[in-house]
Amino acid sequence: MSAVAASTSKWDAADYARVGGFVAELGGAALDLLDPQRGERILDVGCGEGTLTRKIVERGATVLGIDNSPEMIAAARASGVDAVQLAAEDMQFFAEFDAAFSNATLHWVVQKEQAARAIFRALKPGGRFAGEMGGEGNLRKLRDALDEELIIRGYAPPLEASNWYASPEEFAAVYEAAGFREIDARLIERPTKVEHGIAAWVTTFRKGWLDRAEVPEGERAEIAAAVADRVGSNIADYVRLRFIMRKPA
Repeated sequence: MSAVAASTSKWDAADYARVGGFVAELGGAALDLLDPQRGERILDVGCGEGTLTRKIVERGATVLGIDNSPEMIAAARASGVDAVQLAAEDMQFFAEFDAAFSNATLHWVVQKEQAARAIFRALKPGGRFAGEMGGEGNLRKLRDALDEELIIRGYAPPLEASNWYASPEEFAAVYEAAGFREIDARLIERPTKVEHGIAAWVTTFRKGWLDRAEVPEGERAEIAAAVADRVGSNIADYVRLRFIMRKPA
């Protein structure tokens, strides 16, 4: 995750584990794209509480997870994951990893060019980077519904801190500029049922957004319920950007 000063991400690890379990579950396709091999050393960029990190380990690789959330790092370590608190853009690894992986993280990283260069540096020549993030149009209906409710109630949405939901072309340009080649990036529309409901999604996944809008804790449940009414279902309009690329040998 990127630095708090430049991102809308802020997490309660317990809430995330309860409400956001579907994120790791649906990240399985990106993990298959990575295809971790026994004996490889792999970097998990934005490991969160470590669910997918552990799945990489189960396939026989050695994994280091990094995340900028102290709450997530604590949860990952508690589950046995080798993890350090570090922002993606601040990584200083040099040709240490056979591959890198990232799920549901890069759209939180505002300093995207710096992060791309850091990931490139971390890989050995010929190393691959695979993963998934929010793509162009991701959660547009949900985000609009939340901002409308904030405005109605006199709060200013923190528009200066919006996520990076890239098109495949924009994403590829950033990573090609960092030095990557053979970039395959594509959008996947994936409407997703949120088991715990849209209101819980708002208070969990937009905690940082509500913090920056200076919404008091006592008003958040009401706002979240109003957003759920606007959306009218438990379906979140996710659009994912799935990718794989390689550092030249």
